[in-house]
This record gives sequence, C-alpha cells and structure tokens, in this order.
Amino acid sequence: MTQTFTSFFSLSLLLVVLAATLDVLANLLLAKSGGFRRRWLGFFSLALVGLAFYCLSLAVRHMDLAVAYAMWGSFGILGTSLGGWLFFSQKLRPCAFAGMALLMTGMALLHMS
Repeated sequence: MTQTFTSFFSLSLLLVVLAATLDVLANLLLAKSGGFRRRWLGFFSLALVGLAFYCLSLAVRHMDLAVAYAMWGSFGILGTSLGGWLFFSQKLRPCAFAGMALLMTGMALLHMS
C-alpha cells in the first residue's frame, strides 16, 4: 500500500510540474504575442493554459488540492519570473531572488509534509 501511495504521489508531483511548465510557457507566449497582436501566439497560449489545468485536475486525484495548487502557483511564479528575466530582459531586484528562494523552501516543506 505504501508503494502505491508513493508512486501516485510521484505521478501527481510530476503532473503538477508539467502543469506549471505549461503555464509558464503560456505566460511567456502571451507576452510574446504582444497583447494578442500575434493572434496565433495568443491562442496557442490559451490552449497551453487549458492543458495546464487538465494536468492539474489529474494531479488532484491523488494529491490534496491545497498542496497541488500551492506548488503549481509557486512553480509558475518562479518559471514566469525567471523566463521574463532570461528571455525578455525584465529586471529582477535582489529581493525578488530572495522571494524565489523562500518559495522553493516553502515548496520543499509542502512536499515533505
């Protein structure tokens, strides 16, 4: 029984990470679309958001909603912030990096509980 729970939790965690990755890609494409001036990028972004929610819905079958949503949101914030910094030269202050470190610590604590 413990083995089954561990495998489901690992699959759920993988689905949360996949949902967050799709969400980050959607956010970056939305920025690249220029407010839907490039409509195909905007619509592709919306499709990715739909897939992200689908993956999240699969994850919550075997993971508490509060934990899955907190992890999905945190991964999304981290990925979108870093993606904007790397790909769009958006400025991040040192306190932003400190906040990201706190988010990662919080996610680790959530995963351990």
